[in-house]
Amino acid sequence: MTDNHFSHRFSHDLQAVLGALGAKHVLIRPHCPWQNGKAERLNRTLQTEWAYRQVFTSNTARADALAPWIEHYNTQRHPAINGAPLSRVLPT
Repeated sequence: MTDNHFSHRFSHDLQAVLGALGAKHVLIRPHCPWQNGKAERLNRTLQTEWAYRQVFTSNTARADALAPWIEHYNTQRHPAINGAPLSRVLPT
């Protein structure tokens, strides 16, 4: 589920990934960001806890910090839901 931004609606790369996963692309109604609340909340958390929490000296340093943060988010922050949130989206 994404908003209606041009980069989501017309991305050949996104369509290829969705096709490989067998997933359906669902668009929210225009001007209704609350319909995509879970993704919007994750974006906010990414901003405050990863992107803007520290000063990065390069884009490479920032990119290198993302994988460990996601690992922490998926395994340490949400252990009470019988598996990490990532396990909810991985193919079965």
